[in-house]
Order: sequence, then C-alpha cells, then structure tokens
Amino acid sequence: MTTGRPTRVRTHRRPRRRTLVVLLALVAAAAAVVGVAVVVVPMLRPAGPRPIFQMPVACGEAWQLSTYPGHDDYDVDFFPIEGDSWGRPVLASYAGTVTVAGINGSLGGRTPDNPEGPRGRGGGYWVKIDHGGRWETQYLHMLEPPLVKVGQRVVQGEQIGRLGSTGNSGAPHLHYEQRRSRDKVETHFDGTPSGITTDEREQILRRVSNNCPAVS
Repeated sequence: MTTGRPTRVRTHRRPRRRTLVVLLALVAAAAAVVGVAVVVVPMLRPAGPRPIFQMPVACGEAWQLSTYPGHDDYDVDFFPIEGDSWGRPVLASYAGTVTVAGINGSLGGRTPDNPEGPRGRGGGYWVKIDHGGRWETQYLHMLEPPLVKVGQRVVQGEQIGRLGSTGNSGAPHLHYEQRRSRDKVETHFDGTPSGITTDEREQILRRVSNNCPAVS
C-alpha cells in the first residue's frame, strides 16, 4: 500500500514555435534551390540552331555594313547607300519576343534638325528581341522611342523603330548585334556570314537586304 500523492512523470516537448521556424526555414531553402535551378538550368542548355536572320532594313535596299577600331568585335553599323539616313525603318531580323524597348544610357541631343548636337551615352533608344533557342538581336541608336513594347511578339520584317543617332553616336546609323547564349557572335544574314568578326581594322561591306514580306 502506498501513501501520498502519485509521482507525475514529466515529458519534455519541443516548443511548437521552434518547430514552425525550422519548417519555414526548410521551405525557404527549398524555394531558393528551385529558383536558382529555374534561372541557371536554362543558361546551361546549348543554344538552338541559328535562325535565318535577315538584315534589319527594308527589302531590296543596299546598305553599308561597317566597323572600325575600338568598335568591339562582331558589332555592325548600318548606313544606307542612297537617300537620307534619318528616320529610315528599322525592322526585326527574325520573329521573336521583345525583351527590351527603351533607353540605354542617355539620349544626347543629335536630331535631324541638329545633327551636330551633343552626344549621349550608350545605345540611346534601343530594342532587344529574344528569338528562342538562346538567340537574340539588339538594335541601338534609334531616333525616337521604339514602336514596340516589352513582351510584344513581332514577326520578321516588322518595323520596331526608326534609324537615328541617340546615345553615343556620331552620325545617324543603326548599331546591330546578334547574340548566342548572351555572347556576341558574327552576324549572318540570309544564311551567309557577314565577314565582320573583329574591330582590329576598319571594314566596309555592301549588302542588299532580303528582309522581304513572306509570299502567301
């Protein structure tokens, strides 16, 4: 026979708050890993086949393609062979989605009415188009705000802006780039290399645009 109060057995329980904190930390870590994977994995994938890019100017027109020392490898400047440069249509080289449409650097003050105005910085009004397969094109120094918006789907030959001299530009022209996996590469037009690969010397070429409307 026992006497007195029964001895109460004490159990040790982990506080609920601490458990919740640990769970939240695990969820946050898992989300961070997934987020990194979403960004990094596509970057590690090889680029797809090169699209059949066309010159970013009107069908049948002859243009000068050029570069000069210090311009940077693979960069191409477009100048029309005939007619006024200001305001000429700038066309999408291939179908894709607009990822940038705005101002790169500062505009400066060079206009058709004041062609010797102060230079700006960078690319001025510009557009970047994602063509899929990790291919993209860039169009710089346009005259005025682009005619397209971010997220807009464009077709090959669609007008995206007008040629100008905004940003760090000495004369009205179009600075153009093709990129694969974010790296600049030699531009190809209608399946043919442009031949502009280095800025170690001045190069001036002449090409006729085949950026023509599709025949239905």
